[in-house]
Amino acid sequence: MLLKTYNLRLTECRKDVIGVFMEQHHAVSQPDLELRLNHYDRVTLYRTLTTFLNKGIIHKVLDDTGLTKYALCSGHCTEHHHADEHVHFKCIKCENTICIDAVSVPAITLPDGFTYLDANLLVRGICKICQAKNNH
Repeated sequence: MLLKTYNLRLTECRKDVIGVFMEQHHAVSQPDLELRLNHYDRVTLYRTLTTFLNKGIIHKVLDDTGLTKYALCSGHCTEHHHADEHVHFKCIKCENTICIDAVSVPAITLPDGFTYLDANLLVRGICKICQAKNNH
């Protein structure tokens, strides 16, 4: 199981939170988790998300809502380095934000005196599921 790979104790909350990430194919916010897993308090869910983030299991996804969302990392993330500089796609119909791992954020050249740390690229449009619904 994923949690054992990261040497994390298997708690019910951790298993349930990972379960939500595994069944969703889009980024999830803490309020989304609170609705789905309402038998856990906000602090427990926050600590679980923080642990997963620090271990490299999930990464932050920024979209145009201003609300931090999270998604499972690809196999390239570690506890000390997130390899999450890929494109995020926000569907304007269903409002889901999806990681597009196959597309990297383009290289950015900064002026002298600026240091690059990371970048987020959000593409807005209509996802393939919503397009299929509109074509029927």
